[in-house]
Amino acid sequence: MTPTEYDLLKALATHAGKIMTRRMLLDQVWGAGYMAESHCLHVSIGQLRRKIEPDPLHPRYILTVPGVGYRFNSNQEAPAPILSKS
Repeated sequence: MTPTEYDLLKALATHAGKIMTRRMLLDQVWGAGYMAESHCLHVSIGQLRRKIEPDPLHPRYILTVPGVGYRFNSNQEAPAPILSKS
């Protein structure tokens, strides 16, 4: 795991069960200068999922909250689906 992936996992796990916005994660992991660079976050989430998820295409731990950010699910059960407002 890279230092950035570790910092990202630590930020998510510290707030397990709570939604972390993209802005919050970018600020905590990369710093305020990366606020417009959400692609860095998206790529790092994908790399982290490949390392910790049993099935990265169907994540159980790092969940996407559409239009908002991510949530760390520390439960061992499959997570309830996150519904987006349409």
